[in-house]
Amino acid sequence: MTRAVVFAYHDVGVRCLKVLLAHGVDVGLVVTHADNPGEHIWFDSVAATAADYGLPVITPDDANDEATYAAVQACNPRWLFSFYFRQMLANRLLASAPGGAYNLHGSLLPRYRGRVPINWAVLHGETETGATLHVMQEKPDRGAIVAQQAVPILPDDTAGEVFGKVVVAAEIALNGCLPALLAGHPPMREQDPRQASYFGGRKPEDGRIDWTQGADRIHNLVRAVAPPYPGAFTSPGGHTLRLLRTRRLPQDTLVPAPPGLDAGLFTAQDQLYARAADGGLLRVLSADLDGRPLDAALFRERFGACLSFLPAARHESTP
Repeated sequence: MTRAVVFAYHDVGVRCLKVLLAHGVDVGLVVTHADNPGEHIWFDSVAATAADYGLPVITPDDANDEATYAAVQACNPRWLFSFYFRQMLANRLLASAPGGAYNLHGSLLPRYRGRVPINWAVLHGETETGATLHVMQEKPDRGAIVAQQAVPILPDDTAGEVFGKVVVAAEIALNGCLPALLAGHPPMREQDPRQASYFGGRKPEDGRIDWTQGADRIHNLVRAVAPPYPGAFTSPGGHTLRLLRTRRLPQDTLVPAPPGLDAGLFTAQDQLYARAADGGLLRVLSADLDGRPLDAALFRERFGACLSFLPAARHESTP
């Protein structure tokens, strides 16, 4: 018997579902999420993919409710897979698959357990991340590792760009280990709890720029929350100014900042720059002001030559 029930969402869910089908797995049921109309949906649809293959789909509000449990039981699955599904699955669901329950997580476990691991990895300036297929347990992201695939994080990669790499890493990891898993002897190694780290979810407000920080940390924040995520922002005079893409400039770069500008934004050579509290410089490659693209000319029109922020009090003011 090669029947599985798949809980899946997002691009990782789509690609990993296709890997299972390519290996001849009988997917008896796909459990996914109904898209939230208030969310910016920039990723592929598991429900649409399942429909393309004629697979039965349900979208329960609570994946652990009685109706969903009964639907899973009716499938009599040997395996259960979770690919970027957004809810924790109860023990009785995990126990319903005698061949095992497996989750795909977007980090190199045991590092970056928890929510939005890619965004956190970029925020912390990591140089690599990846995808991990692991055994599901009651506690999240703690089960034995079945397969991992690493990908690099380049200095100017955004979280969205890294996510694209992790989607491919997830596909490679699952594809490589699936024959052994289906044969009943998946490779496994226990996680080292001494190497573990855990991070929670993030909110749009977490993208507010702290101008007391250095240039590297501001650059990493911009990368970590760049579109399709909400963006790194500051609020001069009640406006919303977002930095969407920046580039860290070498320490010896000579760009004349206005006298007395400790931290903030300024124009020079018809370009927009950010100066951090440590004196480091960022070139602002893309920005917007209240949703309107912001270049050096519009910046000077609205704010003059520079926009200074007061690092000690973490307040913002216009000149």
